[in-house]
This record gives sequence, C-alpha cells and structure tokens, in this order.
Amino acid sequence: MAPTNHEPVVDALLACAVLAFTIPTSVSGYTFALWGTAPFWIEVLAGAVTAATMFVRRRTPWPAVAASAVCACVTGQTVPMILAVFSMTAEHRPRRWQYVALALVVVYCAVDYANPHTDRSVYLNVVRALTLIYLPALVGTWVYAYRRLIQDLRHGVREREEIAAAEERRKIAREMHDTVTHAVTAMVLNAGMARDATEPGEVRELTAVIEDKGVQALSELRELLTVLRHEEGDLAGGVDAIARLVGEAKASGLEVDLRLDVPSEGLPRQVSHACYRLVQEGLSNIRKHAPGARVLVTCETVGDQVAVSVTDTPGRARPGRTDVRAAPSLGGGFGLAGIRERVCLAHGRFSAGPTPEGGFTIAARIPLK
Repeated sequence: MAPTNHEPVVDALLACAVLAFTIPTSVSGYTFALWGTAPFWIEVLAGAVTAATMFVRRRTPWPAVAASAVCACVTGQTVPMILAVFSMTAEHRPRRWQYVALALVVVYCAVDYANPHTDRSVYLNVVRALTLIYLPALVGTWVYAYRRLIQDLRHGVREREEIAAAEERRKIAREMHDTVTHAVTAMVLNAGMARDATEPGEVRELTAVIEDKGVQALSELRELLTVLRHEEGDLAGGVDAIARLVGEAKASGLEVDLRLDVPSEGLPRQVSHACYRLVQEGLSNIRKHAPGARVLVTCETVGDQVAVSVTDTPGRARPGRTDVRAAPSLGGGFGLAGIRERVCLAHGRFSAGPTPEGGFTIAARIPLK
C-alpha cells in the first residue's frame, strides 16, 4: 500500500516503545539472558538494533523478526517479538508465516521459562506464548486482508470514476458533433447558394435560413451546457423535431419523403433523442455525399420497438430541377460512431451500409423499455 503521512510517526513510536522496554531494564539490571548474564553493551546494542528495525518493518519483516528474537534471548524482553510478529503478517503476510510464528513461540516459551521473575509452569508458558505471539500473528493476517480489501475498493472506485469520466467525455463529444456539424453544414450549404443567387429576395431568404440555423445551434449548445452544469433537464431534439429536420432538408433542395408514426409524448427521452440524432446525422451525410439523391426518412413503432432509418437512392434528373449543391466535407468520421454509441446505450441495434439500388442507409431498432 502507498505510505501515508502518519506511518513514519507510528514507526518512531514503536521504536521508542522497544527502547523503553529494553534500555531501562538493562540499566537497572532487571534483564536476564538464556545463558545467564550478558554484557551490558550487548544488551543495549540488541535493544537499539531492534528499535531501528521498526523503521524498515514495512519494507521487509525479517530484520525485525530476527532482531527481536535475539533481543529476547539477550535481555529477556519479549514485547519486541510481539510487535515484530504482528508487523510480519499485517504488512507482508509471508507464505509460511505460521512456521515463523511457531518458531517465535518456541523462543518465547524458552525465555519465559528461564525468566526468574515468573512461574516455571510449562502449561502457562505455552498459553502465554500462543496468546502473545501466535494470536497477534493471526490478527495481523486479518488486518492485512482488510487493508487489501480497502485498497481494492479504492482502486475500483478510481477505475469506475475514470470510466464514468470517459463516458461523459464521449457523451459531450457526441452532442457537440451532432449539434455543430448539422448546423454548420446547413449554414455553409446555404451560404454557397446565397453566393450564387441573383435575386435579392432569394438572397434574403437564404441568409435568413443561415441566421435561423445559427440561432438553433446556439440554443442547442446552451441547453447542453445547462445539462452539464445542473445535471438535469432534457437534451435538445426528439421525434417531434424530425419533421422540422425534414423541412429544412427540403428547403435546402433535397428530395425527402417522411414516414413518421410514433407518439411524440410516450417515448423515453433517450430513445426519442437517439431517433432525432440518427435522422440529423443521416441528412447531414446526404447533404455532403449524395445531394441529388431521393431520401426516405422513416420513424415508426413496430411492436415494442421504434424503427428509424434514413435511406437515400440515386435520383433521376427531373424537368425544371437544378442540381443540388453538395455541402463541403471536412472529414472526421465520428458521426456514425456516435450514433452507434447512442443506440447501444439505449439497448438498440444499429446498422449502416450501401443498398442494392446504389444508395446508402442508416437504421436502428430501439426498444421502448
């Protein structure tokens, strides 16, 4: 686990605790060794080295385990062994920690039995060793598992936050693409028509269309920003606005037929918005790539689903009809991918591809529930 600010303080306190249990008893002559009496400087050195190992116990458990066992044999102080065995399983949990803990239990029993200040009951020695050595090691395994659980939960939360943030970015990108691309395509197309127009009335009509599309784009962007800021409200566009899209396409010169048979009030917001964006993207692509085609836009309820599609068929020259200007294409390729994501988020099926007649179709079936 990543170190925290309080860990050095805890390690320093544990080192002070080891010194408090070893140095004063050595100075007062209250210590003992398994073989009798150890030199004073060895006792002090054993206590100091054991205290120093508290600062590396999080990196590796073995210095603290070995030093505490030696310290217990030299000074008779077993408290450092309790700290070392707990740190061994709480910070690292070696694969065969049970054997290490049992070895320290044996050391504790020997030191406790040799202690001149306690009873010499083997039964009580074993009980104390298991309670003060093996039990802390067992508790350390629980602490280790709990820390890993918390770490995994935090890692999972961060992953979910990153996934949610990425999805929000994709959602914003889809909205920006559909809103801006459709409006700018229509504005550029009408601006080109206005440049070639010769009648003042026709120029005024086309510039009015450009103004309307600009106002519409600004309105949709404002609604999108409102949703982002307040996390509420409806996104612009639904099935009730599909007729307006078709009317705008007809005004720009496209030959479009519409079959609209869905309840404008009964559709879920996400489904209605996905239908609107699919039609918007389809008409924008036709303006760019097949401006002279005949277009069929359908949006109908079929059972418990909504079937929406935009299909173009290569048109034939008609008397009195002038060629329709193609809108400039700036590349990109994000439109169909964004529509596919919208449909998938609504648990629908999306398809796009050429038709046998030489045209192109994009279609989706979206469940109502």
